Amino acid sequence: MTFHSGEREVQRRAGVADEARAVGRGIGHTLTPPVARFLARQRLAVAASLDADGRVWASLLTGAAGFLSADDPSRLRIAAQPIPGDPLGPNLAVRPELGLLVIDPQTRQRMRFNGRARLSADGLNLELQQVYGNCPKYIQLREADPDGAAAPEAPRVSSTLDARQRATIGNADTLFIGSFHPEGGADASHRGGFPGFVRVLGDDRLVLPDYPGNNMFNTLGNLVGHPRAGLLFVDFATGDVLQITARARVEPGFEVRLDVEEVRDTRAASPLRFRLLEYSPAIPARS
Repeated sequence: MTFHSGEREVQRRAGVADEARAVGRGIGHTLTPPVARFLARQRLAVAASLDADGRVWASLLTGAAGFLSADDPSRLRIAAQPIPGDPLGPNLAVRPELGLLVIDPQTRQRMRFNGRARLSADGLNLELQQVYGNCPKYIQLREADPDGAAAPEAPRVSSTLDARQRATIGNADTLFIGSFHPEGGADASHRGGFPGFVRVLGDDRLVLPDYPGNNMFNTLGNLVGHPRAGLLFVDFATGDVLQITARARVEPGFEVRLDVEEVRDTRAASPLRFRLLEYSPAIPARS
């Protein structure tokens, strides 16, 4: 069956089960030549993984064009290492489930690759179980600038958000979210909106809206079955990375309440630099 029980439950609540089944026919299991060509051009990926306590983390992976490649139709090679202090390496040592989002801010293209991964000195190898594209909704259009310096130190770790971190979230127009379901494995996804679309309710609580999408409800379906989420905020001007793992609850109206458990704040973690050109025309108007 294409969808697991959590996804089917949220699709039922939303009244879109038939539409979801139609969209789900596009989920594949291998890398086709067009997908391989897309991967060869990309420099940015987000990985979702679980730690030994079942907490979900979202991690940034970057490299020169070509760092993502198809070893064969069922295996994706990622020639990159996690940033220092990122939980991804230790997580894969105990839980091989991995979700990977590959996104191009310059074209608003994105694809998802889910399966089981192994980390080695050469990078990651992902044995594929699901391969599928998503529509360009809510992806902000950005233009690449020359790379900046990447000099990450060990992350600053805390259990709550300080004032600077709350401001980072409040000013963000893009969020990456990792989730997991016992039947479907790990998944990494994207959310976008006008700055302030992620509401900061305090130093340990956030609220994330759910805008209309492809009706598959992969992320919300995962959260119904495993109420933990990993959040990743990337500052495309400085390369700073903010990672949060949180307990998650899907509220009526499909908003997600997130109660922060741990925060990892890494300065200059990424060399990639992008300038905002245009907000997505799909974002709902500000009320």
